[in-house]
Amino acid sequence: MDSPIKVMIVDDEKDFVYTMEYWLKTKGYNVVTAVNGLEAIETIKKNPVDIIFLDMHMPVMDGVETLKNIRQLDKDIPVIVITAYTVDEKIKEAEKYGISGFFSKDKDFSESTMLIETILRRHKELK
Repeated sequence: MDSPIKVMIVDDEKDFVYTMEYWLKTKGYNVVTAVNGLEAIETIKKNPVDIIFLDMHMPVMDGVETLKNIRQLDKDIPVIVITAYTVDEKIKEAEKYGISGFFSKDKDFSESTMLIETILRRHKELK
């Protein structure tokens, strides 16, 4: 049997992280979380993940800086940008480093599951 897909959620909003983590776990995903970019990088170094949901607006290290660091560790890992804003300059900057999609905080969590499955399927085909 395949081991569960490991999803990382990087966001400083505890309520959002808790809800999304719970939702993904009910769908059978293994979930790890980080409250900022620095924590995310340290976690990934010790324990690689399959896909990352990354908030752009966080203290300590913002999403763009975090993404730059993730790309130094793994240039291919799928990264989905979490955003609460439809127009966001940080997203334009993040796109330069390769992102796999967007997840809006006002969307239904079922969309995150579809996003994960679609992106991972595409990612496996590319490998």
